[in-house]
Amino acid sequence: MIEADLPIPDRIKDLIETELAEFRPATQADQANLVAFRAALRDPRPVTVNFSGGLTQTCWSVTRTNGDYRVIFLPLAGYFSLCVESDFGPLDIGVHGTAIGCFSSV
Repeated sequence: MIEADLPIPDRIKDLIETELAEFRPATQADQANLVAFRAALRDPRPVTVNFSGGLTQTCWSVTRTNGDYRVIFLPLAGYFSLCVESDFGPLDIGVHGTAIGCFSSV
């Protein structure tokens, strides 16, 4: 269970640690994605994310960009998102769910 009184970055780290502990790779591709996800992880840091309709929100970047994409935690929604890099910063592209699931969808 995630402690409600933890700072947001620590809550995000707990979510990811739980997800990693429960993840069971079923294929070689799953295993490769898990290795790549672990390598891309970073300490959560705040970032302004752009959404459709010109909306923006402060969210938390949890992976390094691979040049095109990165995984972001959306605190108001309580889940992760795959964002594409743009000239204006990360743009939510509607891929939401677990951190590993978002990362693996690239």
